Amino acid sequence: MLSSKWQKELPMSGKSLLTKGGTGSSSVTDEISAFLGKESVFEGKMSFQGVFRLEGKFKGEIFDSGILIVGESAKVTGKIGVHSIIINGHVEGEIMAQEKVEIHSTGQFYGTVFTPILIVNEGGILEGQCQMKNRSHVEDRILPSLQEEPPLSS
Repeated sequence: MLSSKWQKELPMSGKSLLTKGGTGSSSVTDEISAFLGKESVFEGKMSFQGVFRLEGKFKGEIFDSGILIVGESAKVTGKIGVHSIIINGHVEGEIMAQEKVEIHSTGQFYGTVFTPILIVNEGGILEGQCQMKNRSHVEDRILPSLQEEPPLSS
């Protein structure tokens, strides 16, 4: 269970998806469904449901996934297609977020981002290109990427 200090705000509230503290009738607690620690290194393709917190190093592709939280110690390189992403660490590559991209004060993003909502907090770095289109346009960019390779059969 996610610490009670972390609250998930409703998507249309205009507030951070995951913010420290905060109480009120509009917030609900969410669970982290996957975690990659500081000393971890992963290279390849990944997908997940729910909330994934990444603190280690990742190189590759993440598609068809929920909320990705890039921790302060994380270094991510590659293509990312998620519902939402919160960047506190270092990310290089291409992000396609259906809902929202948040770059917090310690976050750094270098590359191209496609999202309907972009939030860059004071101190956060965005260096590259940004296209803010509606959600269906971002989904159209993500779906062809998923169909490039046939799924693995058992």
